[in-house]
Amino acid sequence: MPPPLLSLRDATIGFGGPPLFEGLTLHIARGDIACLVGRNGCGKSTLLKLIAGELDPETGERYAEPGLTVAYLAQEPAMPAGASVYDWVSADIAHGRPQEVHPRHIVEAALSLFELDGRRDVGSLSGGERRRAALAQVFADPPDLLLLDEPTNHLDIATIRWLEGAVRKFRGAALVVSHDRTFLANVTNSILWLERGRLRQTAQGFGAFDDWCEQVLDEEAREAQRLDSRLRDEARWLLRGVTARRRRNQGRLRKLEEMRAARSALLNDTGRIRAKIDDGEVRSKLVVEARDIAKRFGPAGSGDARTLVDGFSTRILRGDRIGIIGPNGAGKTTLLKMLIGEMKPDSGHVRVGKALTLAYFDQERSLLDPKATLKSTLCESGGDMVRVGGSMRHVRGYLKDWLFDPREAEARVATLSGGQGNRLMLAKILATPSDLLILDEPTNDLDMDTLDLLQGLLSDYAGTLILVSHDRDFLDKTVSSTIVLEGDGTVREYAGGYADYLVQRRDAPLRKSGPAASAPKKAGTKTAADAPAKPRTVTRLSYKDRRALDLLPDRMAALEAEIAALEAELSDSGLYGADPDRFAQAAARLEAARQELSAAEERWLTLEARREEIDAARRAAEATAA
Repeated sequence: MPPPLLSLRDATIGFGGPPLFEGLTLHIARGDIACLVGRNGCGKSTLLKLIAGELDPETGERYAEPGLTVAYLAQEPAMPAGASVYDWVSADIAHGRPQEVHPRHIVEAALSLFELDGRRDVGSLSGGERRRAALAQVFADPPDLLLLDEPTNHLDIATIRWLEGAVRKFRGAALVVSHDRTFLANVTNSILWLERGRLRQTAQGFGAFDDWCEQVLDEEAREAQRLDSRLRDEARWLLRGVTARRRRNQGRLRKLEEMRAARSALLNDTGRIRAKIDDGEVRSKLVVEARDIAKRFGPAGSGDARTLVDGFSTRILRGDRIGIIGPNGAGKTTLLKMLIGEMKPDSGHVRVGKALTLAYFDQERSLLDPKATLKSTLCESGGDMVRVGGSMRHVRGYLKDWLFDPREAEARVATLSGGQGNRLMLAKILATPSDLLILDEPTNDLDMDTLDLLQGLLSDYAGTLILVSHDRDFLDKTVSSTIVLEGDGTVREYAGGYADYLVQRRDAPLRKSGPAASAPKKAGTKTAADAPAKPRTVTRLSYKDRRALDLLPDRMAALEAEIAALEAELSDSGLYGADPDRFAQAAARLEAARQELSAAEERWLTLEARREEIDAARRAAEATAA
């Protein structure tokens, strides 16, 4: 193992209160590209500042190799208005380097690389431009150790992919905090997991995190069997939280694949489908229909004229999940406004379904009043109840669903961080009844727990979704088709998510890489793909299994509601003293309900997988017969 560039030994920090972490030890060596993951508030940013040398540990020590240079890209770097982009990028922020500014040729190269005008005022930059300027500052003269806090926020996919290449080629060491799962999976070779004040480490990339996390929690659950019942219940709850979420998401992804197949059929045979849909069906099914729409800015024929959309057509039906991607400034928001009727195209026609109820999440969070409290933001008509999905919820319980401390209900919106503001905005939007949901960059500043929560809510949403995002993993898990703006007026729609778009794109198809894909096959060698396919026996589910498949979702929902009610009852600290028998009954029933829910989930997943296999075999047999 190479010697560490930087080490923390038995570090503790708590700012005078309960410690965020204590006895923490880590070593970072040259060549390490590690991700730091953990829940909001667990201390990730504090740990980055400790590593950067901006904070000192209360106990323990920080050791850095002599001459080590460390650069820290903050999530929201301070950019004082009045400073030029050139002056701001030229500042050398790396600790341990005597120079105060980068040499002129280095600054100009960085500005050119990130397509920035050095004469502009940093106060006039958009979110994406601010992030590119911050990256230009740290990559102008790379340090030995690079600390990146949410580096992909506000970046378009092309810039994110460039950043992936830059981090992979980086010759020093890097530590990254990010919610972008695809970015982390593509660049990291180790994981640091900060959980409940303890730092766990593994020499695996982020792609292995879910399996490793489940393994760690499973081991802890077995260890907790020797401890008291309270710790045992806590460990089991943590384990169930991970495994149940993964199982539910697997079922949701299978449902999403069915939606993508239906969307592909619509895109590939649009003319025939249009001919079949009459006015009666359109009124009930159509959400948006665009025919040959175009949008240009600037005088026609002048050198300043720019085409954002040129001859794009699509049809969006009830229940579709549509993603929109493209470079920053390509016209994604313009296209979105045309599709929902807020902006007229220069040519072509847009038809919007009648009586649509629209809910809109915008990047600027315009629906949030900084002077209002969290409670008044959600309960606009007063009181402490909020209507969610047709039922009334107490506002503090609903805030807890969105990972807020219920005690924050009276806090002002102005005190929230960027991620908290996004969560509150989403909580407000998704509590509003709608049949068309527009989300414009909702994933910025969100942690992975919130992204998992949002993915589940969108999967269960009964209306139509139009999503603008640069988060490739979130797109792959959420949308049934992707509309791509190439930046030159060309707009195309592809069935599936971002990965599907790469495969279908004609000018740059996605090819498999690695020894298995590139190694030539020896003459005479047969592979599994060469073997003739064995005919599959087409069967069907029994009546009992079909009945179970229909009833299990309601059963699982009832069990989840019962578990939530029992957990709420047992959280009452006075219950045991007031009624020990009731406490014991509730605890026993809670354990039984959790086991029943686990068995029901397993049963449903098994039957659903069998049903899909039978359907696929039947379709294959019908195609062969035809």
